[in-house]
Amino acid sequence: HKAKVEAMTLDLASLQSVQHFAEAFKSKNVPLHVLICNAAVFGAPWGLTEDGLESTFQVNHLGHFHLVQLLEDVLRRSAPARVVVVSSESHRFTDIKDSSGKLDFSLLSPSQKEYWAMLAYNRSKLCNILFSNELNRRLSPHGVTSNAVHPGNMIYSAIHRNWWVYTLLFTLARPFTKSM
Repeated sequence: HKAKVEAMTLDLASLQSVQHFAEAFKSKNVPLHVLICNAAVFGAPWGLTEDGLESTFQVNHLGHFHLVQLLEDVLRRSAPARVVVVSSESHRFTDIKDSSGKLDFSLLSPSQKEYWAMLAYNRSKLCNILFSNELNRRLSPHGVTSNAVHPGNMIYSAIHRNWWVYTLLFTLARPFTKSM
């Protein structure tokens, strides 16, 4: 009953916006016990952010990664604290290695010619899992835990809005899904 909610603007497609958000949050001098990284785009056409990165990768992963890095000191001071990274089971259907087994950074922010929306989504969600695991390894000794979670198969939301085929598939699957 004493809770206070305040909205703050954050655009994960802009690293400058992430920076401004983190500075504004830090200026409030309040603890941060739970940080939920849950924004995502799915099935979006290829596009570059103002930072010159493929938009699915930046919105789904890099923006959250940058935000957590900027707020790490606040999380540590607020311990016990937790970071929850909402990923997807679709992370299982991709890799970010080249044919020789080496990490291939070009796969994370592909050119328009190499872009496939579903694969970009899957790769961004694999990055979420890897990031959360490493974050937990580094910060759990300091009282900050990180968990990656899968919200459930085909949770019904508007995430499919970018392409009519995805909308059709989600509509057909809706009777078998959970509502938010």
